[in-house]
Amino acid sequence: MSRLVTIYGGSGFLGRQIARLMARDGWRVRVACRRPNLAGVVRTYGSVGQVEPVPCNVRDDLSVTAALMDADAVINCVGIMVRQGPNSFDAVHDEAAGRIARIAAQRGVGRFVHVSAIGADPDSDSRYAASKGRGEAAVLAHRPDAVILRPSVMFGPDDKFFNRIGSLSRLGPVMLVPGASAEMQPVYVEDVACAALKAASGQAEPGVYELGGPDVMTMRQIARLVADTTGRRRAIIGMPNWMAGILGGMFDAAQWTTGGLVTNRVITRDQARLLRRPNRVGQGVMGFAELGIHPVAAAAVVPEYLWRFRPSGQYDAIKASAKNLRER
Repeated sequence: MSRLVTIYGGSGFLGRQIARLMARDGWRVRVACRRPNLAGVVRTYGSVGQVEPVPCNVRDDLSVTAALMDADAVINCVGIMVRQGPNSFDAVHDEAAGRIARIAAQRGVGRFVHVSAIGADPDSDSRYAASKGRGEAAVLAHRPDAVILRPSVMFGPDDKFFNRIGSLSRLGPVMLVPGASAEMQPVYVEDVACAALKAASGQAEPGVYELGGPDVMTMRQIARLVADTTGRRRAIIGMPNWMAGILGGMFDAAQWTTGGLVTNRVITRDQARLLRRPNRVGQGVMGFAELGIHPVAAAAVVPEYLWRFRPSGQYDAIKASAKNLRER
């Protein structure tokens, strides 16, 4: 019988790519998510019955246990960027990560892979980064043999990073960019998924791997790449850190005053804090090289899905070529 993997958060941006690659590699895939009725697309990643979404609440022991029964490997890629109801940073990144690792150890699951983030640090002033750091410690307390993956900001067709900047490029001749000088190392989501597959298959030594793309870019350079790709002439102006913090606080307050009915998906005060420090691979750490993976640059991928932000969308290139036609 083929091997079985349980992917917590398998219906998310990264989780779907992991599920697809593992199904292609012959694994049976169990996608543990909050709303399996909305995750039907993952069934198409394999043959009939090979990929199965199942209900799971990572804040509940019984739910987590049921999802990993008989699994040969577990991958935890549950994560949030904004608090929504009971799903806080501590509950999802810290407590849930420790819960999944503890139950996986009790059930004797062979391999454990945990997806964290570059910058994870329990002493960080960012609640996101601090909760990620505590989550890593909780995982290692129960699974010292775990493989921990720390990706930089990920990009791909469904990302919420380049697509969000692309939507901003349509708003006017000026793009206000928070943390314009902040360094990032954007990484292709499929490269991170490939790293998770190798780790679950036993092709990676236990430890922490920091995953970044081939290019280190500032937020200003990223915004310029988006503007050039979408064919929009835009003046890119950096937003001071203090202004980004105030703006994030205002949007946070709007979410709080509505009781969570309106979710802050623009910028939070915590995200403004994250932009004050580099989000790039550190010196002397394990990464893609140790996994035998050659990461893809953002410039090679983002034109494939940012076309919808061009002035004429998918017809932009056709209209440009039509200008060269001459009337007879």
